[in-house]
Amino acid sequence: MNEAVLKTLVLILLIGIGLILKGKFVSKEKTDGIKELVLSVALPSTIFIALMKINLDISLLFVPFVALLFNFLLFFITPLALNVLGISSDSANGRTLKMLIPSLAPGLSSFPFISEFLGEESLALAAMADVGNKFFVLIFLYIIAMNMFIKTSGETASNTGEKIKSLLISLVKEPINIILFAAIMLLSFGWNYDTLPNVVTGLFDKTSALMTPMVLIFIGLAVKLKEGNKRVVLSILTFRAGVSLLFSAALIKLAGFSDPNHVLLAVALPLSSVSFWPFAHISLFNAKEETTGKEKRTFNMELAIMILAISLPLSTTLILTILSAGTYFVELHRILWLGIGLTAVGIVPLLASRIYVRVAQRATH
Repeated sequence: MNEAVLKTLVLILLIGIGLILKGKFVSKEKTDGIKELVLSVALPSTIFIALMKINLDISLLFVPFVALLFNFLLFFITPLALNVLGISSDSANGRTLKMLIPSLAPGLSSFPFISEFLGEESLALAAMADVGNKFFVLIFLYIIAMNMFIKTSGETASNTGEKIKSLLISLVKEPINIILFAAIMLLSFGWNYDTLPNVVTGLFDKTSALMTPMVLIFIGLAVKLKEGNKRVVLSILTFRAGVSLLFSAALIKLAGFSDPNHVLLAVALPLSSVSFWPFAHISLFNAKEETTGKEKRTFNMELAIMILAISLPLSTTLILTILSAGTYFVELHRILWLGIGLTAVGIVPLLASRIYVRVAQRATH
């Protein structure tokens, strides 16, 4: 059997184990426990190993800025897409989509597949890119959510400076960022993975081995099959995937990537699912409105939950399909056609439905 096919089957079976075990993990606390173990132990260990095995290059420092550029691209495109679809950017649904669509959660949706298919160097680059994304989702989107809340409620957000300070501290204290800083410092002093004490490498090797199986089992546990028929959310997320691929194609062309691993990394990483952090910001301001008894809400919590539920399985399916195809999607024209196709599949049916309703309304008058 082809090695790529075999690897893909194993990964799918691990997701299947998660689906089978859903009945054993009925409480949110149990699944959150697995996620925390992945994000605080297994994933940082894997990233540390990957970083310690590459050559330190000043160009690595530009990688987070590319990710940040992608975040802002999605942030500015989202209102335009909402306008085409007839969703007001100033509605609760519009504000919720503007918060979630530009965010990325690569730790759970793309890192395991990048590690398995593209290797440690690609994973190290992906981890560096996530630094820019983390700044965007933690700091920038909190400020955006706060401004939306002030505008709709007429209230002033208290302790804003303290909250931003707290988020910055959270950014610094996050295990992945601590590991990034530690690895870069060790590399700058001439250390690499082979020169570390055996007890240290042994610890990281064992905890790193947990990542892929635990993440894939978590994906199986987190899949919400009943949410899959939510047409609008699925269409918008498909449109997002199409735009992501078009961005990847432009980046590959402008940067002149020739290494297949770099090309596939540029394709896979932007396809990551939406992040939990914007949802946390939304929850914070929603709770403030509940305590004040406000009827007009800034955000739609139910829509936010639905986006999170559909985004993870959709992203992992796309990433796994592309990476398991070997070098098929290394060709630029194939990336472009897939991007155009997904963009059209995401936006055309909803746009056609909107036009049909308008025509029908005019015909009845």
